[in-house]
Amino acid sequence: MISRVLSTARTTTLYPMHRMHGMVLLLLLLFTLLLGMGNSLHSRLLWVGEQTWPNYYLLNPDATAPECDLSMDVDAEVQRRLDAYKPDPDDLFSSPPNASALRESLQRNLALCEQKFAAFEENQKHATPALAAFKTVEQGLADFLLDNIDLMKYLFIAMFAMAAAVSALDADHIALRLPRNRSEWRMSQGVQLLTNGLMVASLQSYAGRLSTTPGSEDVAALQLAWTLVFGLFMVINAVRLLWVPERMRAGGLNASSPLVIPLYCAMGLIAMSYFFFVDGYSSGLAIYFGMMSNLSSMFINIGLYVLVGMALKQTRLPELLINVIKPFQLPAPLLASVMIFATAFPTAFTGASGIFILAVGGVVYDELRRAGAGRQLSLATTAMSGSLGVVLNPCLLIVVVAALNKEVTTSELYGWGFWVFLMSACLFSFVVCKTEGNWKPKPRPGALRESLAQLRPLLPYAVVAGLVILAVWLLLDLRFNEYSAPLILPLVMLALVLLDADKDNRDDGQSRGGAFWSRSTAAASDSAVHIGALLALIGFSICLGGILERSEIVHAIFPEHLDNPWLVMLVVVFMLTFIGMVMDPFGAVILVSATIAQAAINLGIDPLHFWIVCLVAFELGYLSPPVALNHLLTRQVVGETEVLAAERTGSFWHRYERLLLPLLVMATTLLLVAFIPMFFYVL
Repeated sequence: MISRVLSTARTTTLYPMHRMHGMVLLLLLLFTLLLGMGNSLHSRLLWVGEQTWPNYYLLNPDATAPECDLSMDVDAEVQRRLDAYKPDPDDLFSSPPNASALRESLQRNLALCEQKFAAFEENQKHATPALAAFKTVEQGLADFLLDNIDLMKYLFIAMFAMAAAVSALDADHIALRLPRNRSEWRMSQGVQLLTNGLMVASLQSYAGRLSTTPGSEDVAALQLAWTLVFGLFMVINAVRLLWVPERMRAGGLNASSPLVIPLYCAMGLIAMSYFFFVDGYSSGLAIYFGMMSNLSSMFINIGLYVLVGMALKQTRLPELLINVIKPFQLPAPLLASVMIFATAFPTAFTGASGIFILAVGGVVYDELRRAGAGRQLSLATTAMSGSLGVVLNPCLLIVVVAALNKEVTTSELYGWGFWVFLMSACLFSFVVCKTEGNWKPKPRPGALRESLAQLRPLLPYAVVAGLVILAVWLLLDLRFNEYSAPLILPLVMLALVLLDADKDNRDDGQSRGGAFWSRSTAAASDSAVHIGALLALIGFSICLGGILERSEIVHAIFPEHLDNPWLVMLVVVFMLTFIGMVMDPFGAVILVSATIAQAAINLGIDPLHFWIVCLVAFELGYLSPPVALNHLLTRQVVGETEVLAAERTGSFWHRYERLLLPLLVMATTLLLVAFIPMFFYVL
């Protein structure tokens, strides 16, 4: 875990020893980005070809002259065939050819030959070296895309292997707390070694099943790749188990020591225990984890979104945006409310709440502390700063929901999600202002003019971002929307990193190109750690969800005779909140789509209503103990020392505000969203 506060808008990488990993991961992500744009690029090449050379699709620079006889004498050929006819003595129905039918057939063949020669002559007029070169590029790209349909799966495995290896080397997998002594360190590494070993055993079991199944060679190859990956993790864990860092002091285990076990290990051990001891299904862990390969494009998009967030951290943009509201000298409660509204939209552009917290959570926390907010309010606001934006366009989570469930569309989810966001953000503002007091702003004279002046430094960033989006549209005919955002936003952010590396914002003697490359690889280095931790959590969340799918719990909770939609919704609220408490959002969406969703819809819950409730329940779950993922990520960016130093004086509310405030806001929002709409379609 990261144990320092990010107090500046642009920081150098926190993992300088992994600069090389950052460079390789950056190149890998850029390659997957280009591969993802491959279809758009090929379509654009076809459009350019058609605009440059009429009938481009029919042109072939390597065409040869037709072999048919253009000078054929039809009457002479008819007569020749009539003269060549000899009756077959073994054929009772043998008769001489019909002269008129034969002549008509030959005339049609001659006309077709004339068309072929005309097309060949037209082709030769345009068969220039330029056409040949363009056709080679266009067809080469088409062949590459067709021949490498499965390449994305292996690129995802490579990205996961590199990122998770860095997380394992730095002991940065997400846990409820950090190891505090050598014994806890060995416990953490030992459990990781056991979990990865169980995964290798499950993969081998699955590979054994596949060896007897015809036509499973491609799946078996993927299992071999995953086996190599988890074998690498076992080697890392074994090394880290034997060589404990010198900073770890001597000490023993205590009742809280199991909290150092990474969450992905806990999920993996629970899932494997069920599959092995209850279900007798030793391949279960491998099969459910392998589902990530089938959705490799989605998980690569998560990696790209993490890169966007880490690249944002390498620019002055967060600081410049904060400067716009500084002149108003907002008191802490009002600033916290403004932060919630202002950070929701960037959250949507970074894919999920956790990524945004990792990117700029430190800046949000520091600004609230400078405004006089207590640690508890600052921690609560930072944890929620990215939560509310998951229902806004173009958040990736909603794209995944719509892709897995045809009953709803992204436009419907985004449309209703916007109103849910307004309600929850206003509710947060109301609670904070009522509980904190001193919420009225006292702007200094000329604050509005000074604030508008602070917008001027942001104009170049807006122009560059707009130009990149426009260039992608003109070059690839790829419009910016929720589907193309994971591909376009990394390019936008890298352009902004290049813009930000001006002479006033780089080290002496460093060129713009050098500063750009240094910051890009630093962003990728930070991305590696977070991608590895998040994807490991997602993968084993899916494995944990396999228990719910195979155990028939859903059918027990939703029996067919249950005909009360209000009771169904109550059960849905509790189940979805619990899932959000223990699972990552993307893994949870996959699980809910396969289990709870259809059962609840069949019992009278509107599909759109169900998925809006699902998203809000997940956000409540991410903020709820015992896991409280958003609070864990907040601790990761502000430092464990800050969390432990949070005020423990005052009323019960103020002592535990960092937990109670998010729970009150999101629980109230969930109840309103879950039950108010039912008055309009159930009664």
